[in-house]
This record gives sequence, C-alpha cells and structure tokens, in this order.
Amino acid sequence: MKAIVQDEYGSPDVLELRDIDLPECADDEVLLRVHAAGVGRDVWHVMAGLPYPIRLAGYGLRAPKNPVIGSDVAGVVETVGNNVSTFQPGDEVFGIGKDSYAEYARAPEDKLAPKPENLTFEQAAVIAIMGSTALQALRDHGKVEPGQEVLIIGASGGVGTYAVQIAKALGAQVTGVCSTAKVEMVRSIGADRVIDYRREDFAEGEQRYDVILDIGGNSSLARLRRALTPKGTLVIVGGEGGGRWLGGLQRQLWATMLSPFVGQKLGTFVSTPNHEDLLVLKELIESGKVTPVIDRTYPLAEVPEAMRYLEGGHARGKLVITV
Repeated sequence: MKAIVQDEYGSPDVLELRDIDLPECADDEVLLRVHAAGVGRDVWHVMAGLPYPIRLAGYGLRAPKNPVIGSDVAGVVETVGNNVSTFQPGDEVFGIGKDSYAEYARAPEDKLAPKPENLTFEQAAVIAIMGSTALQALRDHGKVEPGQEVLIIGASGGVGTYAVQIAKALGAQVTGVCSTAKVEMVRSIGADRVIDYRREDFAEGEQRYDVILDIGGNSSLARLRRALTPKGTLVIVGGEGGGRWLGGLQRQLWATMLSPFVGQKLGTFVSTPNHEDLLVLKELIESGKVTPVIDRTYPLAEVPEAMRYLEGGHARGKLVITV
C-alpha cells in the first residue's frame, strides 16, 4: 500500500510517499480502508519530534520508532480483530487510527464510532481529536452552563471552531478571538461576538468571562485572569513556541501551580478521546448543532504541502488528506 513515511524528525521535507506492507491489526483493533485523514498540530509535533518530551513519550528518541504518521481518520472497516464486537467489515467509521496517512490503517475499537450519516468521509476525518478536545475542555474542565459568558481564544482553528459550536450547544454566550481574515468565518459558525485581536484587546474594557478557553495562545496569565470573573475558570489547551523542551507549556505549568492560591480556577488538561465522547460528537453533528469546518483538502501525495500550510498558521478550520 502507499503511505507517507519519514525516516527522521524534521520539517515537511522529511516526508515521502512510499509503498510499504499492509499493517496487521491486533485482537482489539480493526483494519480500515482509509478514505480521509485529518491534519493537525498533534501530527506536526510527531513529525518534527518537538518539543523533545514527545520523543520521551514513546515516539523514538533519535528517530521515529514508527515511520508512518497520522491519527484522525475516517474510512471503511476492512477486517476486525478477534476481540472486536462493535464493528464489522463494511462499516463506515471515524475516530483515531494508527498511522492514518496511508491507504490502510489500524484503529483501536474503543477509539472509533459510526460515521455521522450527514457527513462525508472528509468531514468525518477531522472530528475525533479536535472535537473531543473542545468537548472535554468546555464540558468537563470549564463546566460551562447555560447563560455563561465564554471567551474562546483561537476560535478559528481546529479546536476553536468546534469549541464555538459546542459552547453554543451548551447554552453559553460565546465570544471568539481570531485574526481579521477569519472574523466572518467565526461569526458564521455561531459566535455571538468576534474580537479581531489585531484591533482590540480582549482583556481591556468592562467585559468579564465566566470561562476562558485559550487554545495555543500566548497571552500572559495576568492578562487572562484580568478578563475572567473573580470565580471564573481558565482552561489552557496546548501551546506553541516556548522552545524545544517545553514548547509553550510554561503557562500551563504556572497556571496549575497558581490556581490553589487564587479565587479563579486556572488549569490545563490532556484530551483523552474515547468511544463515548465520539458518540456525543456524532449526536451533536447529526442534530445540526455542530458542523466540521474544513479549509483545504490535499491528496495523500501532498501531505508535505498540507504540513507547510499548517505551519503558516493561516488555516480556517481543519485540513484534510484524501486517500
């Protein structure tokens, strides 16, 4: 089968399209015929091997332990492992696979769900990681309630576009922060107010927020706390910059340490996508409350170009690889 392979960590230049052997699934996995796969910062970090703790997490210290990258996936079940009972060959599914930038990929049974009936494979391929992250950030960690004021910094990105829609589905009043070129898109997916960060500072003025979701931002904790209500909640999701070792994690660590000593709840989390939350997302999508936002699609051979576009920070929503 054809797959995108890398022999070393680095820029998109290390990625090559090659013919490799078909993967074999374990007893609790299924083998998917991949129709589409999502492109996100999570895959970029694995490609680059940065920040360095990524390598310590099992991806390989000096070179990738597994040469094929990709995680978000949508496709058709080809075969199932001996212990799989939820799916059978021919089922259309979405979720998190292993090495999804390929014609076939393995996926754990508990990281898949039936594809929403109203979506294409391309749309379904960008739900699992970003949608789960937004859902868990708002529901489990922000504990968003109807009528609350929610600020989403990075509202135009992969997690942000889901967060705007999920926060609205939870009954919140939503303000999104993004760049000038993306204001109309963020407004079109349901934001009640959109702040162009190049023209306005969300921390200035009278508005205070019950929940702030900061997605890969770089605002100081002082500015974020200034925009919160006295008992408000800050949830930091990801972080860019910050060097090769911490990669932007400094604010998250500081927020966690500071939280016990202030009235506001400050923290972060690591998303754990699972079958149950994928079903919640499926229901939100089929009810029309959430719709994946896709900027561009690329064929499998053009994964390096997709990664370069992602690096530029211009994506409005998600990027998709079609197979």
